[in-house]
Amino acid sequence: MISTGELKKGATIELDGKLFSIMDYNHIKMGRGSAQVRIKFRDVRSGAITEQTFQAGTKFQRARVERREMQYLYSDDQFYYFMNTESYEQIPVASEKVGDANKYLKENDTCEVVLFGDEVIGIELPISVELTITQTDPGFKGDTATGGTKPATLETGLVVQVPLFLEEGARIKVNTDSGSYIERVS
Repeated sequence: MISTGELKKGATIELDGKLFSIMDYNHIKMGRGSAQVRIKFRDVRSGAITEQTFQAGTKFQRARVERREMQYLYSDDQFYYFMNTESYEQIPVASEKVGDANKYLKENDTCEVVLFGDEVIGIELPISVELTITQTDPGFKGDTATGGTKPATLETGLVVQVPLFLEEGARIKVNTDSGSYIERVS
């Protein structure tokens, strides 16, 4: 069991026979009455997002999920294929389960595949990934390193704002939570 005081983003709970991943939560203290907790959930299977309010101290059933480190191999129209790095077993993961993680995945990258029993319920990426800029406008003479930003398309198709001094072919580190530029990688 997990109480409202022990909540954290990314935790998976069972509620009314469904699996939910906690996206966000806020503790609300009213002037009168008891404290409440407003939780934003994502239904793991359908992807639907809902918000509910609970009394502080409410307990939830923690879902027993397993995280396995796997290597991303390739994708086709419907599936992304991952390989278990210990047993070399390959598993297909439906595109809707991968979600926005596809913007950061490139072949041979490792990530964690989240399983509930034998069912894949999601993909967890590292905090940052290194990607190469494939297309961006050139910087102009007089541009400064701290002056401004410009859009850059990365090798996975993701578009991020980068400093003006970066050119095509540069490797950069990108935050997977916000999709923002962190730093240039040498």
